[in-house]
Amino acid sequence: MSVIVKSVIKGSPAYKKGVRDGDVLLTLNGNEIMDVLDYRFYQNNSRIDLCFINAKGKTKTAKIKKAEYDELGLEFETYLMDKKHTCRNKCVFCFIDQLPKGLRETLYFKDDDSRLSFLFGNYITLTNITEHEIERIINMHISPINISVHTTNPELRVKMMSNKNAGKALEIMKRFNDAGIKLNCQLVLCPDINDGKELERSLADLLELEQVECIAAVPVGLTRYREGLAEIKPYNKESATKTLEIIDRFGDKAMEKYGERRVYGADEVYIIAEKLLPDASYYGKFHQLENGVGLVPLLLSEADKAIKECDYKLTDKRIITIATGEAAYPFILEIVDRITKKWDNLKCRVIPIKNEFFGGEITVAGLVTATDLKNQLKNTELGDELLIPSVMLRDGGDMFLDSITLEQLSNDLNIKIIPVDNDGYELVDKILGREF
Repeated sequence: MSVIVKSVIKGSPAYKKGVRDGDVLLTLNGNEIMDVLDYRFYQNNSRIDLCFINAKGKTKTAKIKKAEYDELGLEFETYLMDKKHTCRNKCVFCFIDQLPKGLRETLYFKDDDSRLSFLFGNYITLTNITEHEIERIINMHISPINISVHTTNPELRVKMMSNKNAGKALEIMKRFNDAGIKLNCQLVLCPDINDGKELERSLADLLELEQVECIAAVPVGLTRYREGLAEIKPYNKESATKTLEIIDRFGDKAMEKYGERRVYGADEVYIIAEKLLPDASYYGKFHQLENGVGLVPLLLSEADKAIKECDYKLTDKRIITIATGEAAYPFILEIVDRITKKWDNLKCRVIPIKNEFFGGEITVAGLVTATDLKNQLKNTELGDELLIPSVMLRDGGDMFLDSITLEQLSNDLNIKIIPVDNDGYELVDKILGREF
């Protein structure tokens, strides 16, 4: 495979050796360049033989000397230098299959790309990974790799993912483990399908792999758009409690074996089970915040420290509102109660937004839409500003899941809307209106 060079930075090592826009990159030091991982790995050498085809169709070789890790100066049409690898599975719990029609097109794209796992932390299933990619990950020692495991029972995994290749995942993971590749694992749990005894089996298998850094057990998310899909029960207090007992038991085993807990339930499991969330210290290095593991305890811990350390003088009366998901509501309310006790000229109302758009089973803040915000806040006195979690917005922070922009919602509600990251210090600052 070869890739077309979109542009060459003037004055760069490649530019000085005659590489120009539109040339075709073939190899670096004899290694075929297929995508961004090949390019970024092999360009790090201080001495490079760059083979390319110029505009006249002639194959040329340029010998380049540069400082190690310096950029060659080549830019390509896409970041990956290739198309994203799409998911070939039809998982019984797939959230994308539960989306209503009419949302923006990008929301329906299912990626399953090992390169995105390494570069951006995406989770992959290993069902469409090639032998070339497996060997490259091992040879380049690309680590960590984030894997959607769900179950280590091969037959059950094939059934859950509707993919005949799904059962080979554990074998591939063992190869990565033996090569010293760190692994972060995700288990989306469906009641009576891959929890209970099957969860015990999966955790036992995964804890045999010493390179597994963290295992996140996440309850399945079910929207109201499941017509024609497999029947799956939601978790309730009883089933979530039993699942937590298994997670805790295997976490204790991991602690005994490795000196690290390694097995964690997502915050949502505790909330459904109506159990107290552990302190932030319980979660070690917080390997899986993106899966909602330790997200709330970390926020509470940071906010508590921020409130204690902050000596900001709030001179004027301030009235604001925070809108969040139902799951996060009691925890945000707890933080606000602490803040208002210290700053008595601050009034902050916290409003839980019921997810009418996706259905009542969805309670996380990241899936709240502008439609629900508008409908549930339009007749409410919101004060000077409205704060929302930034996870409600796509990357770039300008649009909700239902394709309504932040600006549009701000105009509809006639209020300034401030997105806030999941950071306790930032939350306290923005509640106080503190600017730097």
